[in-house]
Amino acid sequence: MDSEGKLLMNRYEFRKPLGQENFAKVYKERDLRTGDMVAVKVIDKEKVLRAGMMVQTKWEIATIGRVKHPNVLRLYEVLATKTKIYLILEYAKGGDLFPQILKGNFNYNQATQYFQQLVSALDFCHKKGVYNRDLKPENLLLDENGVLKIADFVFSTFIESHRYNMLQTMCGTLMYVAPYVLRGKGYYGEKSDVWS
Repeated sequence: MDSEGKLLMNRYEFRKPLGQENFAKVYKERDLRTGDMVAVKVIDKEKVLRAGMMVQTKWEIATIGRVKHPNVLRLYEVLATKTKIYLILEYAKGGDLFPQILKGNFNYNQATQYFQQLVSALDFCHKKGVYNRDLKPENLLLDENGVLKIADFVFSTFIESHRYNMLQTMCGTLMYVAPYVLRGKGYYGEKSDVWS
């Protein structure tokens, strides 16, 4: 999956790599049925299994499928082979928010708009009992119209799941984690997401 024009499942045409995570690579691809650009997250099953992260991966997929909101990155479909899992996601042309913050590329009105969109998405997620647990500018993407999208639910959990005990585990990105989480005092879903 590294040369332009290569096809995935005879439907998605490779364009370019977008990024890499511990267990996955993300590519920009074109959906040949619709002509739209999509992001394809390619998860290496072997790496995920070796790291004991398969449950997390399944929950990320379940969570993204559960939370449908204009400010949450949309999951179109999930495909799989013996060695890979492919998440076909909405393509956010504007990239992540972190470089925009570093460059100071937006004014007060834009910052307010992003904040309102983030709060709207978080409120929706929390009402569904979903807690992200790793909110940070790198996981906030912008589409071509500047609409903010929450991405990356790998550490998420939701209340009625048997993963509710996950609210007691330490996770997230150090710079954005609430102080009481760092002190081992548990993870209070809504409050911790808002802190981040």
